[in-house]
Amino acid sequence: MTGVLEGFLTIAVVIALGALLAHLGIVDLRGQRSLSLTAFYVASPALLVTVLEDSDPSGVLSGPLIATAAGVVVTAGILIAVAVVRGMDSGTAVIGALCSAYVNAGNLGIPIAAYALGDAALVVPALLMQLLFLQPLALTVLDVVTSPTRPSIGKILSRPARNPLTIASVLGLVLALTDTELPGAVHAPLELVAGMAVPAMLIAYGVALRLGPLPGRGVSAQALGTVTTLKMVVQPVTAYVVGRFLVGLDDTDLFAVTLLSALPTAQNVFVIATRYDRGILLARDAIFVSTIVSAPIAVVIAALLA
Repeated sequence: MTGVLEGFLTIAVVIALGALLAHLGIVDLRGQRSLSLTAFYVASPALLVTVLEDSDPSGVLSGPLIATAAGVVVTAGILIAVAVVRGMDSGTAVIGALCSAYVNAGNLGIPIAAYALGDAALVVPALLMQLLFLQPLALTVLDVVTSPTRPSIGKILSRPARNPLTIASVLGLVLALTDTELPGAVHAPLELVAGMAVPAMLIAYGVALRLGPLPGRGVSAQALGTVTTLKMVVQPVTAYVVGRFLVGLDDTDLFAVTLLSALPTAQNVFVIATRYDRGILLARDAIFVSTIVSAPIAVVIAALLA
């Protein structure tokens, strides 16, 4: 329980630092965008390689992955269906789906898995599901819908291979599968740059909170309520039901899958929204609201399943 609360407190402090820097005029909106893009193109890819190279690839075929994937597919599918009914543009719909299904498995999931659950490897299924399936798919669609010209089929199929986050994800998994260690001269600078990814994302988010419209005033309450409910209620419930009744997870894995599925929307979604200039306020507000409500939800899950 203490590990869960410490993870949320860490994120809140760094976000607050970003807001303070904006308030003092140290970082403006141009600086915020620079931080976000640096995280997207440089720091996050480095982080993905360093995290995935030490993962256990067998997690890809595990029961927890099936339950985790079910939560992602169900929530993202529902959001896309709602977006079609409401006539939402494709780019914003993709960002909405990410807000509804992309959990904060990196900078919150890893410490919670390590300190609250006792095994950092428990977060690997969520990381792999997101980094190797959900994120590449979303980025490919965003690349297509934001392109000024209609891309060819070849370009569409090759876009994931040209995206820095996807490249880093695949590289990290290959290193893990082949049990290959990068030379120290390569790994050391990668690890150093990777350490910038999470702080850069959180500070950029804090700056956006301070300088942009207040949360809840930039997007409709209906849209925000939909993505938050899907993220914080539908996703963990789906993961629990599939994990318990279809996969038959033991108590430890079931608790881990449910708790990790109830993590808030990842800051990566805000970085992606900024990069493609789609659904930026929706991503920002969904992260803000889901982060606030996730703490009590995590406490309830821990009380029921721990």
